[in-house]
Amino acid sequence: MKQKILSIITMVLMPSLFFAQSSEGSISKNINAIFEPIVEGMSKVIFYKPFSFIGLEIPLVVLWLVLGAVFFTIYMKFVNVKGFFHAIQLVRGKYDDPDDKGEVSHFQALVTALSGTVGLGNIAGVAVAITLGGAGATFWMILAGLLGMSSKFIECTLGVKYRNIGEDGEVSGGPMYYMSKGLKLKGFTNLGKVLAVIFAILCIGGSFGGGNMFQANQAFAQLSSLDTFSFLEGNGVWFGLILSLLVGVVIIGGIKSIANVTDKIVPLMVGIYVLSALVIIGLNFSEIGHAFKLIFNGAFSPDAALGGIVGVLIVGFQRAAFSNEAGVGSASIAHSAAKTKEPVSEGIVALLEPFIDTVVVCTMTALVLIFTGFAEKNPDNLAGAELTSAAFAHALGGWSKIVLAFSAVLFAFSTMISWSYYGLKSWTYLFGDSRLADYSYKSIFLFFIIVGSSSTLGAVIDFSDMMILGMAFPNIFALYFFAGEIKKDLVDYFKRIKSGEIKTFK
Repeated sequence: MKQKILSIITMVLMPSLFFAQSSEGSISKNINAIFEPIVEGMSKVIFYKPFSFIGLEIPLVVLWLVLGAVFFTIYMKFVNVKGFFHAIQLVRGKYDDPDDKGEVSHFQALVTALSGTVGLGNIAGVAVAITLGGAGATFWMILAGLLGMSSKFIECTLGVKYRNIGEDGEVSGGPMYYMSKGLKLKGFTNLGKVLAVIFAILCIGGSFGGGNMFQANQAFAQLSSLDTFSFLEGNGVWFGLILSLLVGVVIIGGIKSIANVTDKIVPLMVGIYVLSALVIIGLNFSEIGHAFKLIFNGAFSPDAALGGIVGVLIVGFQRAAFSNEAGVGSASIAHSAAKTKEPVSEGIVALLEPFIDTVVVCTMTALVLIFTGFAEKNPDNLAGAELTSAAFAHALGGWSKIVLAFSAVLFAFSTMISWSYYGLKSWTYLFGDSRLADYSYKSIFLFFIIVGSSSTLGAVIDFSDMMILGMAFPNIFALYFFAGEIKKDLVDYFKRIKSGEIKTFK
């Protein structure tokens, strides 16, 4: 039955979308027409504003993420601080046992998850927050990243603890599995199944939208806006076709192939972007004390505090969740494939994601905006990535736009290959693990890269944003059920590390 459903989806959906392009822009119109009513309905739930604070209405999803991050940080006794240096030891392979079951190393699991988080949100999201909240928004952004480390810890620990390992060694894990298997053990079988299905559907939607079409669309926009690549204008279909072929070559090999690419691309793309930012920071190093003074004072002065709340709690936490995905649950799908018999160890490795994504990369972007004056003045009313690009060009010259565009393409590419894995695991959870399921999902995923590159996707972008943020509702709700269990596991883990029961291998 499941295979028949998949056959229908593959044979009917893809050709119908393809032949819908009877004229330029018709794909965009047809897709937007489908998604607009869905977006309108979802937004009433996800962005429902039940409370107001100092005159500002706070969306439910933002409140849900903040409360979850604060609770897990306090309940886990600040594991985000206590586990930080141990996370570095784990990533360096100090505790790697070659005989442990899994598909990728701690480092590869980390960079695969990072490839899905470090991206356009670091370039555009920071600019949005600072435009609304001023330099003070950076303080709240850093706080959001630090708190998010605890949410990431608990969901990635659960991802390994309740994963499935097939006879061929292939791993399937993530929220779908700890919801269904874990809650069943706690006597909530039906609740677990319902939450798992809801999460899987949202994750698939997020993979096609925010993890695919949005990335392809922005990568094409970044390149085609440069004079050097002006020939791309009007050729989004061909750009998308080439990009889909490149993505296809990687994702056809599964998580091992993805990890082998991301463990090279992620250090490269983060290195290029961070190095460019460090050059600007270095040129203005004498002003760094003043910059952090602006950040701190701006965070707590009455006017800027209001802006900071707008910038980070309403926009920042929303964009931070879209960027580092702490509380969303997606990264636990990648971390569940790690070679380890200690679930807590992989949760501790995952602590580094929000730190790198938000605390390090986003802070560097903010400092660039502050040093170049674009945090206070924006004469051309630029927004998002355009503002960040203008700041880099102002400090380093026009060539930096090419560097930033190249970084954006790498960000988009790495995000797509990671989200293809997240979506595939959710897809196979719903339809079964078969060649048909694998083929149908990857075919549709690759097709939507072409759609994203060649369309203006207003409603789809809003839809994908809501799907990814919507994943936080079933995920964080489930995490509360496991908090006590993971706290005991954490205490036991560090006790065994201290006693030497858990041995080092390097």
